[in-house]
Amino acid sequence: MRKLGIKPREVRLPDQLKGLAGLILPGGESTTFANLAGSYGLVEPLRRLAAAMPMWGTCAGLVFMARDVGMDQPVLGVMDIALERNAFGRQKDSFEEDLEISGIEGGPYHAVFIRAPVVTEVGPDVEILCKERTGRIVVVRQGHLLGTSFHPELTDDDRFHRYFLDIAAANPTIPQTHR
Repeated sequence: MRKLGIKPREVRLPDQLKGLAGLILPGGESTTFANLAGSYGLVEPLRRLAAAMPMWGTCAGLVFMARDVGMDQPVLGVMDIALERNAFGRQKDSFEEDLEISGIEGGPYHAVFIRAPVVTEVGPDVEILCKERTGRIVVVRQGHLLGTSFHPELTDDDRFHRYFLDIAAANPTIPQTHR
């Protein structure tokens, strides 16, 4: 985001959510996200924000946004998707693949998958933007909510970040001063 002229802000507490124009839930470990978000009182504020504010989950962030992760794990439940965690295997099974993604122009997008989830079910308002080579869903969009199974932040390609900024800029609920 800095490369695109955006000053990002790390969020760890509910008060740090004020004034944001969008929020990226990064990769990491989704159970840890859930536990820390619960401990710091972020779950309900994040759910309220997701109703109106653009939010993008990458890998574990996507898991945290899903309504169903196939196991007993706290989630935000803001995207109408079910998914399978670690669908491609363990850390040693990480891989990279070039993908054709709807809405991302300029040729194939080089994606880095690390213990990545796949979306197994989508609700009626969820758009499938990409499937990987074996046909599993790896990019979804539900209005102003975006989810990627892979880690765009691990490449020099900023097209996905620009795509998310376009979603945020088009969101009528964001005050003009935050665009």
